[in-house]
Amino acid sequence: MEARKNPRYELAQYKSLFFNIGLVISMIMVITAFEWRFYDDEDLMNIGPASMEFDETFDVPFTEQPPPPPPKTLKNVKIITIDNIAEIEEEININLDIEMTEDLSIEQVIEQVIESDIVDVEEEDTEEIFVIVEESPVPIGGMGAFYQYVNDNIKYPIQALSMNIEGKVFIQFVVGKDGSLTNIIVIRGIGGGCDEEAIRIVKGAPDWNPGKQRGKPVKVKMVLPITFKII
Repeated sequence: MEARKNPRYELAQYKSLFFNIGLVISMIMVITAFEWRFYDDEDLMNIGPASMEFDETFDVPFTEQPPPPPPKTLKNVKIITIDNIAEIEEEININLDIEMTEDLSIEQVIEQVIESDIVDVEEEDTEEIFVIVEESPVPIGGMGAFYQYVNDNIKYPIQALSMNIEGKVFIQFVVGKDGSLTNIIVIRGIGGGCDEEAIRIVKGAPDWNPGKQRGKPVKVKMVLPITFKII
């Protein structure tokens, strides 16, 4: 009867494992051989036994600090009394352009002063230049009549024609209480002589119907575009 081996004890199956282990051991031995260092006795220097003795310590002498300065004391304040203090009276002079009579009472004088102040304030307010009013100023005959005047009288500048300049020139002006146009300036122009032509057109325009605030004519600031277009 032929004897059979137990497969668990078959060493041939561990051949690759043993080979790898031997390879690793060989590499470790080679690296150790290259890294191993030998030292000769001549290369070593004798520095003698280590000394554990330290230099003698010195005591730092104590220095006395100067005492702090004494706190400042307030000197005695003398109180000076002034006798017979003079009273200062302020005089208020009121000039009233009102003829005083025996029949005129104080209440009537005050009413006249208040009324005169109100009249002065109203006169000053009417000289103010408004931007927004209750009734806006309009050209006589309406905006259509104004632009018809512009189309009939405008002259296209030669420089603007040669340079093909087109656009809108924005003119700012003030419509007075009598409807006249004043303070005419260009706030945004296009050049080429168009700005000057727009000012000329507005200066020669007919008067407008003035704007009104609280039913009274007032000065109103206006901005109007003048269009230049080559046809």
